[in-house]
Amino acid sequence: MSRKAVIIGAGPAGLTAALELLRKSDVVPVVLEATPHTGGICRTIRYRGNRLDLGGHRFFSKSVRVQDWWQSVMPLQGGLAWRDIGKSLADFDLRGEQPQPEWTDGVMLLRERVSRIFFRRQFFDYPVTLNANTVRGLGIGQMSRIALSYAAARARPLSEETLEDFLINRFGRGLYETFFKDYTQKVWGVAPAEIPADWGAQRIRGLSVARVLKHALQKAIGLGSSETEVSLTERFAYPKFGPGQFWDEVAREVVARGGEIRHDCEVVRLDERHGRIVKAHVVSPAGPCEVAGDLFFSSMPMNALVAGLEEVPEGIREVADGLSFRDFLTVGVLCRRLRLASGGGGEMADRIPDHWLYIQEPDVRMGRLQVFNNWSPYMVADPMRSVWLGLEYFCNEGDELWQRSDKDLLQLGIGELERIGMVRRADVLDGCTARVRRAYPAYFGTYKRLGEVREFLHRYENLFLIGRNGQHRYNNMDHSMLTAMLAVDHVLTGVPARAALWEVNTEAAFHEEA
Repeated sequence: MSRKAVIIGAGPAGLTAALELLRKSDVVPVVLEATPHTGGICRTIRYRGNRLDLGGHRFFSKSVRVQDWWQSVMPLQGGLAWRDIGKSLADFDLRGEQPQPEWTDGVMLLRERVSRIFFRRQFFDYPVTLNANTVRGLGIGQMSRIALSYAAARARPLSEETLEDFLINRFGRGLYETFFKDYTQKVWGVAPAEIPADWGAQRIRGLSVARVLKHALQKAIGLGSSETEVSLTERFAYPKFGPGQFWDEVAREVVARGGEIRHDCEVVRLDERHGRIVKAHVVSPAGPCEVAGDLFFSSMPMNALVAGLEEVPEGIREVADGLSFRDFLTVGVLCRRLRLASGGGGEMADRIPDHWLYIQEPDVRMGRLQVFNNWSPYMVADPMRSVWLGLEYFCNEGDELWQRSDKDLLQLGIGELERIGMVRRADVLDGCTARVRRAYPAYFGTYKRLGEVREFLHRYENLFLIGRNGQHRYNNMDHSMLTAMLAVDHVLTGVPARAALWEVNTEAAFHEEA
């Protein structure tokens, strides 16, 4: 008889594990998803013909294996979409035999990344670059202080205990206090001095002023770089109708190949026997049930996983209970046009080219602003006559912002767009809101003792922790997928891979260079 794999969570990690098993073995996956949705945080919300991407998800990876996997599900576009006329895609290899986005829905668009910082009611390059626009925006005096502080940081680097130390060492105190300190606190709700340096190593690794300048020079003289950091990546793929379309397609293939996906099924307890997980207890609208399996892949939050086990030492349970998350919500605002008071060069603009903006203005709570027309014009019901925005607010579930009504949140978003000179209220056509629980595993609380929980869970030989929440790590989508792929490799080959699962996205060289 074929073996059965119980996969907890229908996000990128869980669905990748399911499809890998079906493509490469006779193991039958049963995916248990606690919500009615597919894709986890990578799902796409539909609202009156418009689509809302929760967080903005680039399909970019330096792992050839992940790139090939994406293309096996949804190929790249083979020509310009009529809605993209005017965009510069001349450098892309757009081959005629590839699907045309105007005639095919199951296609990835090729995008040229544009994202900037909005600060002091002006646009600054992201990452911050030493150019005329930056000098004009900050002034000679501020730029001089930034340069001197960077020199001081290089001469006498700090011992890296906190994220603040990490950022100062790479950018200098002047640049840190100008562009990083307040924004990071807005995102995480705590000061960078209270966040371990691990977060910086996880998210921006080798990025520094020297790397930014090197990248700018290579770009200016027409040279590419095999060492380009993820934050500097300028091109990516994106599904025609957003990331949810891609993961819906993966889910369809899982079911077509004989797998099973059960929605609204929350795993509340796991039974163990002789060092193995043998059964999941599930709560669903149809009533409680049990799902037995030979293999278990968990992308559920690690603290919830531990809470569902009976024989757990008190110290381990204490660490798991102390792991925390940062939640966020998105306010979708549909408007006729943007009405920018200035655009870095003093211009007036009805549109901007950015996929997203980092909003670093201290007088608004908004953290990022997505412009979905630029992610994909097919995300917008009428992209020629309207602009579809996603305003991101970082919060904690249950706090004052989270508990506001949808109507109040929409008014907050419109008011803040007006305040920073981005939109006039009279141009707003419609709007909606969406909340995302447990979006970002936090690197504070009992995070420093995460290794204790990991080692405890490794006692179960048929349990694999995969994905962002399964490992309580701020992974990108491709890294979450790689944890699932390596776990499946372990099952199929018998070659131990538990350590490799935890190396994904920790070392710059591991799966980061093609």
